Amino acid sequence: MPLPRSVLAPLLFFSLCAPGQTPSVQILVQSSPLAGYRHGEAAAVWPLLRFGDPLELVREAQNPNDANAVRVDWRGRKLGYVPRRENAALAWGMDRGTPLRARVSRLVEHRNRARRIEFEVYLE
Repeated sequence: MPLPRSVLAPLLFFSLCAPGQTPSVQILVQSSPLAGYRHGEAAAVWPLLRFGDPLELVREAQNPNDANAVRVDWRGRKLGYVPRRENAALAWGMDRGTPLRARVSRLVEHRNRARRIEFEVYLE
């Protein structure tokens, strides 16, 4: 008797994982352009950035310009911020301990600096 599809999918997923490696699921929360490129160190580290590089999200609840501010860092260096129009849900989740991760999802040589770096935020 063949196995039902509800059993086959998890078996296939676990069989694709490397031996001894714990499988992980990532849920994309949002994809955003980097805000504040010119105010951080993004220009200085631009040649070093790579697609897929992990980023750190740092909550700045005391930021005088935006109570929902979420800073985006790369290897301890401030790149910029999550755009103001997109940061409220992330700030809310971070304030409640939601385990959010981020990574570089797009790097484009563009004269408009606001379009050079995009990043993804996801739940792990």
